[in-house]
Amino acid sequence: MLLAGISYLVKTYGIAATDPGQPGYQSVLSMLTAAVFGKGLFYYLTIGSILVVLSLSANTAFADFPRLCRAIAQNNYLPHVFGYRGRRLVYTYGIVVLALLCGGVLVLFGGITDRLIPLYAVGAFLAFTLSQAGMVMHWWKNRGPNWLKSAFVNGLGALVTGVTTGVVLVAKFAQGAWITLLFIPLTIVFFAIVRRHYHSVKVLTTFKVPVDAAGLSQHPIAVIAIDRWSNITRQGIEFAARLSPEVIALHVEPTEHSELLQDDWEQYVEQPFRAEGKAPPQPHVLPSPYRFVIIPIVQFILDLSKKHPSRNIVVVIPELVEDKWYEYFLHNQRGRLLEWVLLARGNERIFTVSAPWYVGKRT
Repeated sequence: MLLAGISYLVKTYGIAATDPGQPGYQSVLSMLTAAVFGKGLFYYLTIGSILVVLSLSANTAFADFPRLCRAIAQNNYLPHVFGYRGRRLVYTYGIVVLALLCGGVLVLFGGITDRLIPLYAVGAFLAFTLSQAGMVMHWWKNRGPNWLKSAFVNGLGALVTGVTTGVVLVAKFAQGAWITLLFIPLTIVFFAIVRRHYHSVKVLTTFKVPVDAAGLSQHPIAVIAIDRWSNITRQGIEFAARLSPEVIALHVEPTEHSELLQDDWEQYVEQPFRAEGKAPPQPHVLPSPYRFVIIPIVQFILDLSKKHPSRNIVVVIPELVEDKWYEYFLHNQRGRLLEWVLLARGNERIFTVSAPWYVGKRT
């Protein structure tokens, strides 16, 4: 009835649609409301109500799209993060991805929603076609009472919507329908790649073999990278010594702290260890003529792993933890970078562990 009333009033007032994107563009509802009531308070109230209704309509996609992504992710066709609930108990990743996709489409089409109709038409009628064809296959496989009649009805529906999809796709191809034609195959390929990845990971990680208890008696080699003597370095060395009696301390030179560190090492490290009858950490100075820091350390650890193929290596990374979040940007993050590089270039026998020293919780 509402559509019939709008059609009657549009014809009566002689209202014609204007070209989207052109100066002075108005929607048919805007022109019709202005023609009937004028551009007074009721006009703005009506347009505001239409905006609210459209917003609620858009909310349907943001409510159901994340749930759909979760169902697909549970079958390993999408990253598993789409199945995780955020702190507001909604599937945050699905909402964020949908918002980014919608924003990208609006930017691509210059914010003119009329140009999105071909995309909607192809997507909607293609969904109808696939669902009707799926029901035909369902009736064909089950063949219950009156299955032939049901299959005919669904088959006729699939035929009609399929023809409509083809017509819209051809007629509106240059107006944006090509995006759907390109997006759907790419999405299917993406699903297949994600599925293949999860399957390969499952095959590689499924390992039904008991723990090798005999090899647990051999302690790992602890490696710690140090720049200068400080509370951060002291805590890191103490932690490394608790993990293993064999600790290797790495220092890259030349730096402004190299000479001072050599003087402090005997007093603050070697003497306390010898006083307790323990072997002190072995200092290793790594030359770096171009002042690279991460590369020499990583290369030393990789060479150490090759030299001891039966031993695990624990890399202790002393880190300063800032009191305020914005203070993070005031310090270099070499420790985090070292961890990332070791994860990328290391192996299953190289472990990284953080030794945090908190600025705001000094004791």
